[in-house]
Amino acid sequence: MRPTPFRLLLLLLAVLGMVACDSREGTPAASGGDTPEAAVRQSIALIRAGDFAGFWEHALPPHDYAMLRDDWGRARAGEAPLSETERARIDDALRQLAAPDAAATLDAQLQPWLADAQARYGDQLPFLVGVGRALASNAISENPRLSDTQKRHATALVEALGPWAQQAPWFDPAKARQAVGMVVATARKLDLKDAASLRTMDFDQAMHRYTITFAGLEQLLALYGLPLDQALASARVVPLDYHPPYARVRIEYQLLGKPLSMESTLVQQSGRWYDQDLLEGVRLAHQRLSDPAVAASTAIAASR
Repeated sequence: MRPTPFRLLLLLLAVLGMVACDSREGTPAASGGDTPEAAVRQSIALIRAGDFAGFWEHALPPHDYAMLRDDWGRARAGEAPLSETERARIDDALRQLAAPDAAATLDAQLQPWLADAQARYGDQLPFLVGVGRALASNAISENPRLSDTQKRHATALVEALGPWAQQAPWFDPAKARQAVGMVVATARKLDLKDAASLRTMDFDQAMHRYTITFAGLEQLLALYGLPLDQALASARVVPLDYHPPYARVRIEYQLLGKPLSMESTLVQQSGRWYDQDLLEGVRLAHQRLSDPAVAASTAIAASR
């Protein structure tokens, strides 16, 4: 059975998501920051530039950065293998995207489906988005891994995105045609030959593809009225507490005209400042690879 155009595009986005979770090449980033505020500002600048290789080198002490690179292949090797069905679907999508007439073919398949979807669901979109907002908010409130501060920020983000999702021109045929072109161009830059290539990238190859994916997603979201670059450009860092070796800052930014903020705790190591949650996450991931039983008990204790 041939996949519908909608399923094909979802599959493509899933492929891109597996590649992303590169970097417009730049100069190597210094590890950490001289101050808590400087550390956060540099992280934001690197994300805005799409420099994920530089981000990790900046965000971690040298030892932890080296550990992350070493763990990369081990983590990929430990992932559950793709099923034959998943592998076949991804390979088929990649073949279609690599075809010389990929954009025209996908657009021809998508346009009739888009018209039908608008007729069926266009009037229901505000209600469906409202249901999605409620489900997302409930999932956030019940997530034991998020702090109260993180829950408040995540909920505010969902609320800010809700009106955009309700009004975005999802069924506009011209925008859909542009979106297909962006997706095809991004997929070709990624140069993925088959599903197996998703699991065999080393750290540097993955970071390079993260950059390409980020740029493509940024273009795609901007097309539908969500300018991520503007939000990142609006960010400013406000100091809250300073008690070395710990400090706390608030990151304030504008998204779709709405003021949002989030807080971050930083820790000082060897005279440099790093995001505490990020650093602990990388170390816990390393512990899971090295000793899963110990890592599990540590994670349980930390959540109490």
